[in-house]
Amino acid sequence: MSIDLGYWTPVYGGFLRNVGREEGMAATWENIRDVSVAADRLGFHTTLVPELYLNDRKGVDAPSLEAWSLSAAILAVTDRLRVMTAVRPGFHLPAVLAKTVSTLDSVAAGRVALNVVAAWWAEEARQFGGAFTTHDERYVQAEEFVQVLRGLWTHTPFDFTGTHYQLEGTIVEPKPSVPPVVFAGGESDAGRESIARFGDAYVMHGGTLEEVRANVADMNSRSERIHGRPLAEFGMPAYVIVRDTEAEARRELERITTVDPDSPGYASFEEFQRNSKLSLELTRREYSVGTRGLRPELVGTAEQVAEKIHAYADAGITLLLIQSSPLKDELERIAAELFPLVPQRSLATIRG
Repeated sequence: MSIDLGYWTPVYGGFLRNVGREEGMAATWENIRDVSVAADRLGFHTTLVPELYLNDRKGVDAPSLEAWSLSAAILAVTDRLRVMTAVRPGFHLPAVLAKTVSTLDSVAAGRVALNVVAAWWAEEARQFGGAFTTHDERYVQAEEFVQVLRGLWTHTPFDFTGTHYQLEGTIVEPKPSVPPVVFAGGESDAGRESIARFGDAYVMHGGTLEEVRANVADMNSRSERIHGRPLAEFGMPAYVIVRDTEAEARRELERITTVDPDSPGYASFEEFQRNSKLSLELTRREYSVGTRGLRPELVGTAEQVAEKIHAYADAGITLLLIQSSPLKDELERIAAELFPLVPQRSLATIRG
């Protein structure tokens, strides 16, 4: 089985909660631009741009970049890279977002995708005025949000009456050249059922092979029941450490996972667990990089990591979203050492 290799854009600077400035990944456009141009040149397939107005990795007082303006800039300086931008419905008007996406598609036709996120961070919503309802209601809102987007991308004018949104005679022109792929993630039963109704694709936290197989089977079963077809893509983030020897890789893993519970990002990690209905408890080690990126254990030599990636492709993952540090240097290493060992799916295959 083949799999696409993408990466996670570090809007908050670096990925490592236990490593400070020495990580060398400032939250600046210059850094993101250099990573994006390099990734595009190297042939990485997709980047996920997370939407967070506060920095949950380095602490709320640390700088972080805004997802949608950043996505526009990334699309403008790249030629092939697909940009999957996260969107929290509680922070956006869907008609305005539909117009934004259509405009981005005119900048980079066919290279725009969405990751719809039911927000988890109450403090962020308080500071920025975002809507933050109950967990299950946030998925109701997300589902309506996507219904509005798709309606505006296919009909002119468009009317909608729902619990969260009402539109009458709304016009969005131009339309996107192709319907953007809509990813979403969630672990509660209500969240998964909602995503199976509105999502084209599912993005999960990092997991073991057994967890991934169960997630893929569950979401495909729901989609088959509702739409008569499986989901188009399954994405998973993973923190990747490739070194010449397994011992070197394990030393790097030990360095980045020495947890300080007093580190600036630990409070947001605890709030994430409180406000999300997770299917399993996170460990302090998994806190070290977020999104359970260490759980897949993609650590070792290129051959060892490639073997594990093949196993995840066989389990149903179609898109691996790599986290690594320092990101540009590690993407160069991964492209040189892993790409020859891991055949990638084509964008045409996905859209066909």
